[in-house]
Amino acid sequence: MATARFLVSGRVQGVFYRASTRNEAVRLGLAGSARNLDDGRVEVIASGADEALAALERWLWQGPPSARVEDVTRESIAGRDFDGFGTA
Repeated sequence: MATARFLVSGRVQGVFYRASTRNEAVRLGLAGSARNLDDGRVEVIASGADEALAALERWLWQGPPSARVEDVTRESIAGRDFDGFGTA
């Protein structure tokens, strides 16, 4: 199991990005969280199979229909224990 931190920028706040990310992550069998950052980006931390993380990363580039994603960065981080997938 791997854990990754994604930072998503663009028009990603106020467009149901976090809730949609949660739905996609749960569908992919990932655990973690998504939260808005003060600078307008969304931070997503996800833990699970490498293939599922890669699929989530591809999805993050699109997001929900009203989002306009400009950039997604990914970094591997130390594993964390999550109970499901939450949004803050």
